[in-house]
Amino acid sequence: MADTKQAERRAAKLAKEIKAFAGQHGGAEGKLAHIGQAGTRIVLVGEDGGWGDLVAPTYAIAEKAAEQAGLTLHEEFDGEFAAKVVTGPYEWTRMAGIQVGGPSNS
Repeated sequence: MADTKQAERRAAKLAKEIKAFAGQHGGAEGKLAHIGQAGTRIVLVGEDGGWGDLVAPTYAIAEKAAEQAGLTLHEEFDGEFAAKVVTGPYEWTRMAGIQVGGPSNS
């Protein structure tokens, strides 16, 4: 019983964070991704191209949070959904630094 209540509280907290993200970015859509024993990543993409993520301890809690927040979920991260993501100089510098000997990440 306690585990169920704890899961419900965690889902409600994540739903609140999803709604806050959506409010800051003109709405949002998402994708759930298993990340092994760490849980499930909730990838969020705002209507303005902003993006972020949250981590839920289980896939079920991630699904419940998305449902409570009214988040549209995608099965895949491709096509029109992926094209909504806006990256800036920070992301490009980090990607280039990791791949071609640019500035270190430390």
